[in-house]
Amino acid sequence: MKAHTKITQAAMTPEKSLQFLKEGNIRFQNNLKTNRNLLEQVNDTSEGQFPFATILSCIDSRVSAELVFDQGLGDVFSVRIAGNFVNEDILGSMEFACKLAGTKLIVVLGHTSCGAIKGACDDAKMGNLTKLIEKIKPAVNAVKSPEEASLRNSSNLEFVDNVSEKNVNLTIDRIIKESDVLAEMQNNGDILIIGAMYNINTGAVSFYE
Repeated sequence: MKAHTKITQAAMTPEKSLQFLKEGNIRFQNNLKTNRNLLEQVNDTSEGQFPFATILSCIDSRVSAELVFDQGLGDVFSVRIAGNFVNEDILGSMEFACKLAGTKLIVVLGHTSCGAIKGACDDAKMGNLTKLIEKIKPAVNAVKSPEEASLRNSSNLEFVDNVSEKNVNLTIDRIIKESDVLAEMQNNGDILIIGAMYNINTGAVSFYE
């Protein structure tokens, strides 16, 4: 498969971009990789890049966006930070990706059994990690069940995954609230901003539509 060009990127819609990722994840689950010549794609993208999607995901070593969606060089912008949340630098990167570089889709990708989420559930404190975890705590507080303090920690994986889902939703809310550029693009139908969850046990991505 060839790398995306300006022409093929222009032909992509937000809906088609989402479908591309869904189909890629199905291939990944079935170990059916698209036939790509990566060295050829290096040459194809040497003078420019035309990705169709921007994916914000965790740094977790099991959740590489290019792999789980079976994409090649030049296909997606990949933004990674523990806990897949946003700050002004990440928002600026997304604005560049969509407004200037032409991507049609933003995916906020959480995952099950997330270590950063577990740390937030346990109110972990260690160096600079303490400040990072503080940015995820709103998601912990927003999940009301269970109420028992003894069940609101990393040992309760159902609680952890519920917090992960809430964190994805709150991150999308922040993107729309804090980026006028991206909010306007979504309102105009130029892009789609969507959440998703990767299951580390199955390799499946579930989109929140």
